Amino acid sequence: MTATLNVIVGPCGAGKTTYALKLAYELGAVLFSLNAWQTALYWMDSPKPLDPAWSMARVERCYAQMWNTARQVATRGLPVILDWGFGSSALRACYIGLAGEAGLKVRLHVLDVPVEERWRRVQTRNREAGQTYQLTFDVTREMFDFVETMWEPPTPE
Repeated sequence: MTATLNVIVGPCGAGKTTYALKLAYELGAVLFSLNAWQTALYWMDSPKPLDPAWSMARVERCYAQMWNTARQVATRGLPVILDWGFGSSALRACYIGLAGEAGLKVRLHVLDVPVEERWRRVQTRNREAGQTYQLTFDVTREMFDFVETMWEPPTPE
């Protein structure tokens, strides 16, 4: 009675969370969104200015706890969505491997949007603070450009 693990892949501003929310509704899935967990658990205590090492330690903690819970949910037959970005091939390979070990089916959802459109979306999200504005700070151009350097588009394999 194992369900599918839906992995949302895309760079900053690609529309991952918007897509994940819609997909969760359509599938009746349980959604695990990194930004939502980070905001609820850590951002109120974040150092100013934000320290990348501090942030990444907490990202890793969220990955571990979300995976533990998502695996349990999926092996009980409910579809699961991981809205983590999965910007690196190593991160994708790690969790696809863990899913395989758990006997889960994996479906990748790759959002490929031109960089200019993604930056426009981020600026709109910063300004309007709508449904997917989960962080307690705006994403600056400097932050956007930094995470852009870490994006590794998936290959057909």
